[in-house]
Amino acid sequence: MSRKERLKTTFSLYFDYLIHGMAIVILAQNMTALGTRWHVGDAGVSYVISSLGIGRLLVLYIAGYLSDRFGRRLFVKIGILTYICFFVGIILSQTVVEAYFFGILAGMANSFLDTGTYPALMELYPNKQAAANILIKAFASIGELILPIFVATLEGFNLWFGWSFTFCAVAMAVNFVFMWHRQFPDMAQDAAPEPEIDTSKRVLAEPEDSKMTPRKLLLGIVLTIFGYISMATFYLISQWLTQYGEQVVKLDMVHARMLVSIYSVGSILGVITTVMLVERVIKPVWFMVGDTLLSFVTLLLMAMFPVGWLMYIGSFIIGCSAASGVMQIGLTIMGNVFPKSKGRITGIYNTAGAIASFSIPVFTGILSKTSAHSIMWFDVGIALVGILCALAVMAILRKRDPNAESATEEDLI
Repeated sequence: MSRKERLKTTFSLYFDYLIHGMAIVILAQNMTALGTRWHVGDAGVSYVISSLGIGRLLVLYIAGYLSDRFGRRLFVKIGILTYICFFVGIILSQTVVEAYFFGILAGMANSFLDTGTYPALMELYPNKQAAANILIKAFASIGELILPIFVATLEGFNLWFGWSFTFCAVAMAVNFVFMWHRQFPDMAQDAAPEPEIDTSKRVLAEPEDSKMTPRKLLLGIVLTIFGYISMATFYLISQWLTQYGEQVVKLDMVHARMLVSIYSVGSILGVITTVMLVERVIKPVWFMVGDTLLSFVTLLLMAMFPVGWLMYIGSFIIGCSAASGVMQIGLTIMGNVFPKSKGRITGIYNTAGAIASFSIPVFTGILSKTSAHSIMWFDVGIALVGILCALAVMAILRKRDPNAESATEEDLI
């Protein structure tokens, strides 16, 4: 494949995730308009948001298996078409039940894109797999940045809320046509997959004895819980930050939506900073501890002192910390704990995240019946559990089997 053709394919793949980033927050950003259309409150729209997690869970494993058999291009195209159905379906939905169905399609579209795009990028850039994959997070964050501004502009001019969904559907359709003639690389056959972020400097070296031990089992359990917690922390804030700003901080809707855009800017810068620091300065486990601690302190201050200036600063910091790649760092560590089962543990870890994207909207939908302030305190509690998980991982890694082959102490922490 020529360099020019490779760049065209890469652009098309990343563009999907820019629109995907918009899809992540589009229901929350249109919560009031959708609630009015479906004759429900914020809790009802939150339940629809939870359907994305169900859709992701339904096809996560099977889509990955079929992607290996039938190719990446097919599943990227299926993901695009499914997302188009979601965007069009939501604006046509008259009830929560109809919207819930299309929300499930959005979750399925996410899984289809993931199982086609991540392997495709690793095969396009075999020597830069980590950088290629982490840029997916950056493009999704750009989408999360643009969408609230777009929605606020529509409201400012008293335009139909559905234009945001229409724009996303048309953009996906255009990209589908553009991708039709794009070339994809041959699928890797026997090469061992690398961790999603290859910046850990080998958190644990591959042991000769690959038998399950109580220590490895405990690490696997704690890291799987961390996969849920890390997803829950930033997913919750991205969905409810606007409502918190409007209902609790008493910001007008335009400035409340700006909080999500500021959060997204922090996420983009955080992704870049994460790669630079973890590669050169901070060991992965220390990064996990520091990142979760910073998220907890920031969320605690935002819950205790709901004032405008603190919300702007806190939104940026929480984007830099909770949404900067700490979830991928956890996956990297888990991949090194189980070096011969990377595919399986990746599925387990991502499933924990998918469960979070389903269950968190359900919990917050219940809490929203009291106040948005209770939702922020709920996120504080989740972040606290994240600190405990990170400290537990550090403690377990420090207490290594002296007879096993392992990385040196300085490589670990």
